[in-house]
Amino acid sequence: MDDDKPVLEQTTDAIGNAADATKEAVTAVVKKVRKAARKAAKRVMPKKAKKTRKAKKASKKSSAKKSAKKAGKKAAKKTARKAGKKASKKKKARKSRR
Repeated sequence: MDDDKPVLEQTTDAIGNAADATKEAVTAVVKKVRKAARKAAKRVMPKKAKKTRKAKKASKKSSAKKSAKKAGKKAAKKTARKAGKKASKKKKARKSRR
């Protein structure tokens, strides 16, 4: 320690330096932990992805069934609408002829 500086300043500097050192050490440890967590997540993810693929295939099949049902319903609605429109057009045409 320096004899030129008062004891209080020397202790505050020492405590500040220690705090900075611990802060740097903690940040380094946090970076390492995050990196390890990412690696672990990458190792685990492919196993889960295989399960989700099967689920997606099953959902695609059911969605294909649903879309076929919806298409049938939509077609029925369209034909009903078209028939209604044609009938109204015929009525209008008859009225205009009178």
